[in-house]
Amino acid sequence: MNDKTSRAAAVLFARVLLGLIFVMQGYGKIFTFTVIKLYGTFFKDFEKTFLPKWLIWGTAYYTSYVELICGFLLIIGLFRRYALYFLALDLLIVSFGHGLLEPIWDLQHVIPRAILLVGILLMPGEWDRWNADRFLFDTKSVKTS
Repeated sequence: MNDKTSRAAAVLFARVLLGLIFVMQGYGKIFTFTVIKLYGTFFKDFEKTFLPKWLIWGTAYYTSYVELICGFLLIIGLFRRYALYFLALDLLIVSFGHGLLEPIWDLQHVIPRAILLVGILLMPGEWDRWNADRFLFDTKSVKTS
């Protein structure tokens, strides 16, 4: 394997791994728990804080659906940058929420996702050769590759 192929494989692995982590999280929130049960179990405590109820409900839906949809978009490589930006916001919201209720001592779920996400954002776009964006929108590079 040459360096270009190794880099493309590394980016694909990181992108698909991060996407799978988020898809499974979102899938569990939406289809296993359901957002309504999730709210009653995990989000209800936020009503004791200064946050308005509508924002708490919105956050429950945002985090659940963004994790599922953007995770899937990462796996297939469609709208990658936007998916990463929405997932970065998701991680900030989740970290803020956890920290609002109690000190954040357990970062085992946030840090690996954040490292993967930042790493993918910092990788040059041309390294990510195997993605739906390239095949759907960049006809010039597909023909010359």
